[in-house]
Amino acid sequence: MASPWKLSGMQRQVLALYRCFLRAARLKNLEDRQRIVSVVSAEFHHNANNVDRKNFQYIEYLLRRGKRQLEQLKNSTTISLSTINLNSSASKTFTEDKKLASTYH
Repeated sequence: MASPWKLSGMQRQVLALYRCFLRAARLKNLEDRQRIVSVVSAEFHHNANNVDRKNFQYIEYLLRRGKRQLEQLKNSTTISLSTINLNSSASKTFTEDKKLASTYH
């Protein structure tokens, strides 16, 4: 069944990245998977509600950052993702994901 509206290329990229994060989370154990899905879902919902849909440069930046984080998540030593709120100015708060990794020697 076709969707009632046509998605832009950038919207398709965002949805594809979200699905890739969910697939990558499946490779982790159940507890880590739940935390990863929670962080990813919260981050995507936050950006969907707070980023201007016409701010293409910022959306492209978020896509690039998300792809880098996805590669980190796919790394077998990565156990989880978390968010950190950084106040970069008085009027804006940006959220940055941080990789938590444990290295086994």
